[in-house]
Amino acid sequence: MAALILAGAASAQTPAPAAPFDAAARKQAVETAQKALRTQYVFPEVGAEAADRLESSLAAGAYDGLDRIAFAHRITADLREIAHDKHLSVIAPDIPPPGLPPGPPPRSQAGVTRADRLPGGVGYIEVIGFPPLPVFRRAVDEAMAKLADAPALIIDARRNGGGDPASVAYLVSWLEPDGRKAHLNDLLWRKEGTSEYRREEFWTIPTPGHIRAKRIIVLTSARTFSGGEEFAYDVQTQKLAALIGETTGGGANPGGVADLGSNLAMFVPRGRAENPITKTNWEGRGVAPDFAVPADQALKVALEHLGQNPKALEVAALSKAQLFSPRTTEDPGAQAALRRLLEGTARGEPPYGDMAPQFAESIRGRLPKAQGNLAALGAIEAVAFKEVDRQGDDVYEVKFAHGVKRCAIALGADGKIAGAFMLDPPT
Repeated sequence: MAALILAGAASAQTPAPAAPFDAAARKQAVETAQKALRTQYVFPEVGAEAADRLESSLAAGAYDGLDRIAFAHRITADLREIAHDKHLSVIAPDIPPPGLPPGPPPRSQAGVTRADRLPGGVGYIEVIGFPPLPVFRRAVDEAMAKLADAPALIIDARRNGGGDPASVAYLVSWLEPDGRKAHLNDLLWRKEGTSEYRREEFWTIPTPGHIRAKRIIVLTSARTFSGGEEFAYDVQTQKLAALIGETTGGGANPGGVADLGSNLAMFVPRGRAENPITKTNWEGRGVAPDFAVPADQALKVALEHLGQNPKALEVAALSKAQLFSPRTTEDPGAQAALRRLLEGTARGEPPYGDMAPQFAESIRGRLPKAQGNLAALGAIEAVAFKEVDRQGDDVYEVKFAHGVKRCAIALGADGKIAGAFMLDPPT
């Protein structure tokens, strides 16, 4: 089981084992959830109503005797009955986050699983998530550059569970003709404890190249969620692509995680999306495709729209040439960067100049705990590369004076650290 030492949005983390889940733990979880709902939930009146529901349910004994997983499911059901918000949920290591199917994710490099040349020269790329921009930019630039001259392009978002809106904007930027600057999306964030909001705008930004395809198609499914839906909505409203597949999941309220104790956390939507063209978003209804077909038929139908006559449904069987696949060898510079990160943080002097801004901010916020954990492990004695994990992070086994840990690290295109986390080695 894992012990979190360093944090980065680029990587999944597995919390430590939970304490016994008893009446006191349930009460603490409810009280913590109530506070977060009242002070942070994007719609203050709805948050207060949801908090009241939890309070009354606890008092009525509705949560008595529930184990941790049953409690998480029941709390989530109560919250959604009030808020009708698919992001609002109580989560645990045993429960996949909203929008993600159970089981391990497909192997990717920062969200990009593959890029291919299909029949007729059609380009294909699958993007299953939008990790932070420093790591996403590196993978998507490499893949998209190899597709730039394709006569048509298919972007597969059927398994996309979302992520960083800056990365969403970056992928859209590759599709804008001649680098045209376009206003794609706004996020309205609630100011904690108030009924006021701040606006964050997302525009296209410069990319090292542009897709020159005359036709672009995006594939969607009911599993396409959150940032995956924003991508579909952005290209649809900007008239950059046609959507083929199913109506997406319907989650447009981004947020963050509140720790409820007992190895439970609540994802609290703290903002809402607002498209500058439609002045609304896809919350609760999803993004409707231009051509509705079952998700498993979407690739075949897309190729038919492009004048092809495909004989298979899956890209692996259709591919004429695979142009991009996730990296499987060690990233040059990753091991040295990991050593600097671990040793500097143990001294209380993290190498902030080696970090992407988002990751540096997360380290600053948890430095005392991270420093204490690393100092207790003692000096580094050896570092050995083990693998590239399913998200494309480099994983190392680090032998300290007082223990052995597995550490993962992700570098951006500029070589800066975009994320890192630490796990106990497998037993």
